[in-house]
Amino acid sequence: MNRLDKLQLIYPESYERDSLIRIQQEISKQVTIEDLFDKLQLIGGVDCALIKDSIICSVVVMDYKTMEIIEKASVIEPVAFPYIPTFLSFREAAPMINAVLQLKNIPDILMIDGCGINHPRTAGLATHIGVSMDIPTIGIAKNILCGVSDEPEYVSDAKALMYNRIQVGWYLKSSKRSNPIVIAPGHRVSIKTSLTIVRNCLRGYKLPEPTRNAHLEAGRIKQEIKNEQ
Repeated sequence: MNRLDKLQLIYPESYERDSLIRIQQEISKQVTIEDLFDKLQLIGGVDCALIKDSIICSVVVMDYKTMEIIEKASVIEPVAFPYIPTFLSFREAAPMINAVLQLKNIPDILMIDGCGINHPRTAGLATHIGVSMDIPTIGIAKNILCGVSDEPEYVSDAKALMYNRIQVGWYLKSSKRSNPIVIAPGHRVSIKTSLTIVRNCLRGYKLPEPTRNAHLEAGRIKQEIKNEQ
């Protein structure tokens, strides 16, 4: 896939529903859920916050072993697309990618606040970004978009998330005080490995450290903007 084709996955020529579905179908054809990465030294997390007609996307890069923050980057862009379930990529993928491109240290794997292959067309936000950038990604979602799972019983317990009789991720009890979160491969990471990596990034909070810190950073910038208004 050439650069122009990849750009059209992020910046579609038309926002008609059929056109967007065709893009998601193309994403689905390109995705792989095998472990196709050489090392894991730097782990990244990206999340967004909204303020009026703008979207703030922040990315945090951390040392995978120590969870030390290595680098942060953020962008603020106009909201280009409304919130429509199953089409979140066309709202958040472009600013998330632009935030990642600001980094000096590109993470070996990127965790994204959104779905991966646990999507009706196997093209959640993490998968969309992973295929478009050809980087390993993992989706971290707070709610089940599609599929069913048993309820995990204790902290670190994970149950398979099934959709159309195929496992598409995990339902993970990440902390004692919170509801479970949904873990799914985005691209170039296997179902098994995605769970292992997320578990290794938990430090007692609901969210793994990369996306938790990205969430905090986007929220911090949002509050700064509010204070200046």
